[in-house]
Amino acid sequence: MVEIERGSGNVYTDLGMAEASEMLVKAQLITKIGEIIKDRGWTQQEAADVLGMTQPKLSKMLRGQFRGVSESKMLECLARLGRQVQIVIGPACQLNDTGRIEVVFAA
Repeated sequence: MVEIERGSGNVYTDLGMAEASEMLVKAQLITKIGEIIKDRGWTQQEAADVLGMTQPKLSKMLRGQFRGVSESKMLECLARLGRQVQIVIGPACQLNDTGRIEVVFAA
């Protein structure tokens, strides 16, 4: 019989990777960038021109190779794609809790 283990909700944490929460945020941001490019029917070259990067760099990002790309750069890409980007700092957590970072996409 196969035993099933429930994941944490972050595959990077489940795989024991360093900087797992940062990697999840980046994955969510690049997924949204890819969706916008696809919805617009753009080639990678067209999108790269708008984003101010080379097509090979965009291709690597869209394939999940984004370790050298900052969240700030990804947020800039979303703004260049016409999205409103807001950073919201919420209320304090419980005294002994650490904060959390999450990405929320508005409709």
